[in-house]
Amino acid sequence: MLPLITLEEHYVSPKVRESNTEAQAQYAAFPAHILSKLECLGDERIRDLDKGHVSVQVISHGPGDASPTICTAANDDLATAISRHPTRLAGFAILPMREPSAAAQELQRCVTQLGFVGALVENHLNGQFYDDEQFWPVFEKAHELNVPIYIHPTFASDSMLEHYKGNYDNSVALALSAYGWGWHSETGHHILRLFASGLFDRFPRLKIVIGHMGEMLPFQLDRIFAVAERWGAKMRDLREVWRSNIWVTTSGMFSLPPLACLLQTMPIDHVLYSVDYPFSPNERGAEFLEKIEKSGLIVGQDLELFAFKNAENLLGVKARQ
Repeated sequence: MLPLITLEEHYVSPKVRESNTEAQAQYAAFPAHILSKLECLGDERIRDLDKGHVSVQVISHGPGDASPTICTAANDDLATAISRHPTRLAGFAILPMREPSAAAQELQRCVTQLGFVGALVENHLNGQFYDDEQFWPVFEKAHELNVPIYIHPTFASDSMLEHYKGNYDNSVALALSAYGWGWHSETGHHILRLFASGLFDRFPRLKIVIGHMGEMLPFQLDRIFAVAERWGAKMRDLREVWRSNIWVTTSGMFSLPPLACLLQTMPIDHVLYSVDYPFSPNERGAEFLEKIEKSGLIVGQDLELFAFKNAENLLGVKARQ
């Protein structure tokens, strides 16, 4: 079987989980077996990699708005865990986005001193998106370091959650605002905001990664491309930015139709295999890869690009053959 590299794979630092009441409440709602796997950076995680034939797992932190001090401690702990399994694990930094200057400094430290391969940030900060230029020092630093920023869905803020409430139980609203719809649509919305703001003109080599087959964007792209032409003069149009600055993983989705749509809108060298561990098991990802092979949707050298070579090229990691 081909070696596999996965990019949207999670852990939780007890230091982040215990740092504030909001984080404590979030993680208290997680099933015990998921929380146990999230907190494990040792042998159980490696065994789970082996079950899904994963060569390298790039680990990022789960939900959490943490201070600079807590982020530093969490990143140090992750670096220590990676040092015990340097051929199997790699890291995306957690950043204190509430303090963009500190976040940029932490990104530089994690990349230049800890050997991390980029950062993963939540899709918004209590409802505020990163098209606001106060956050741009983080993107400027990523551009300078030539490492990607992975933008990952997060829970709706209180004001955002109101939009999803209706003639049903609030538990339905919570699901609609998160994994049932809003996580994905809001992340796709965020990418469009970043383009409209001129971020990719300011930082033309910026690398952004999103998951879940493109967070609904591929299905709408032809319409969006036309509409975006009226969003003010840009050095490059949205079509070029989508193909040059955005990478997409398959994390958490194991269905062929959205993959087929993604492949029709994006070059294969920007499409990457991922699992969304431990919320999805590595074995399910391996089964999906077999389904892709049998379908003929991705074959030959393209399958190697998808499985591991694109990740090697993007991140500078190396899969064990």
